[in-house]
Amino acid sequence: MGSLFDRSGTGDGTARRRVTRADPNDNAHPNTAAWIWLLGVIIVGAATDLLSKWLAFEHVADVPVRITRQDVLNAEQLGSLVPRHDPVTVLPGLLDFTLVLNPGAVFGIGAGRRVVFIGFTVAAIAFALWMFRSWTRSRDRWAHTGIGLLIAGGIGNLYDRMAFACVRDFIHPLPGMKLPFGSWPNGSDEVWPYVSNIADLWLIVGIAILLIVSWIRPAPKAAIEDAGAPTPEGEAKAST
Repeated sequence: MGSLFDRSGTGDGTARRRVTRADPNDNAHPNTAAWIWLLGVIIVGAATDLLSKWLAFEHVADVPVRITRQDVLNAEQLGSLVPRHDPVTVLPGLLDFTLVLNPGAVFGIGAGRRVVFIGFTVAAIAFALWMFRSWTRSRDRWAHTGIGLLIAGGIGNLYDRMAFACVRDFIHPLPGMKLPFGSWPNGSDEVWPYVSNIADLWLIVGIAILLIVSWIRPAPKAAIEDAGAPTPEGEAKAST
């Protein structure tokens, strides 16, 4: 932070204010610690996503479910690649694990547009890195965490689309809980009819963190701090 002193009036006892301005050279991109934090979040986030997908497809069904990219491209229905199985209840009424192959984006949106989503994911990762470089400061750890989770989620699902031509999902929150009235556009009357994965979770958490950070982050302006209270003599001199 740069600082300077602004004197009002003359003589002893005159009020003096210290004006501080954000250091324009305090961006995160040249800071080694900031990069280490960001890369650590990305590595941990992507690793937990890919490991959890592997564990789910190995153990949730009665037999391990192992697919290849060619299997997916040749399949008329992706559901035929996953054997029928009972969901694994993790928390009764709150969380089930069930295997689903998703040809679309988050929550199955845009099924069949794999190439579009690959391009969009690459662009989103590039934008996130730009945010880290240009928008955050060297010690904005929460912002770095949010950006890292966004990138980790993007990498996790991008890997699936490149390696398997679909995304592996297995997390089903609020299974069987019904809407009080009506239904979703897809016809489901469940409160949460979607099956997702850890990468989707990281994307949602990352966005939430960045929204909170942007809301509570002060605007980039000079901050004026009192450096000393004025005395009556100083006020009298300043008024003459």
